[in-house]
Amino acid sequence: MMRSPLEELRHSFRPNEITTLFVGESPPHGGDFFYRSDSLLYRAMRCAFGEPEDFLADFKSRGFFLDDLVLTPINKITNKKARQEIRDRAVNDLAERIRKYNPSALVVVMHAIEQSVREAAGQAGLNHLPVHVAPFPIGSNYWPFVATIQAILPGLHLPSRGPSGPKDNR
Repeated sequence: MMRSPLEELRHSFRPNEITTLFVGESPPHGGDFFYRSDSLLYRAMRCAFGEPEDFLADFKSRGFFLDDLVLTPINKITNKKARQEIRDRAVNDLAERIRKYNPSALVVVMHAIEQSVREAAGQAGLNHLPVHVAPFPIGSNYWPFVATIQAILPGLHLPSRGPSGPKDNR
């Protein structure tokens, strides 16, 4: 199956070892995208990480990867039932991706998708994973999102191996 240009860009930032999988609902409708460094989620996440100069490289080097429950934009769908049906249909595909990624932890970036992500992790045989949940950083949830991510970060594992082999712990 051919990937969309957004999925190609996303996967160009995929670390060799995904220690923590962040899961959003879907790419935004307006065309901005986390991995283009121009979305609200990108700005809030970068803020939570302390504004590193090359945030996406830092994110990847930590073994972090952001995927979405649904790979096409659904954020403009206002009918809650229709939106949930789309999320429900995406669970199996997310489960397959989670199985391939085999992360050590999950961070759900939106309370409304927590159950879908937990279901996907269960289908992937990884229901034992720690699951952290943050509000989506829009409006009054911006600073609570930043604070939640900052609280989660110290407990997340870094990759056991770097690009050239095991870590040097001298």
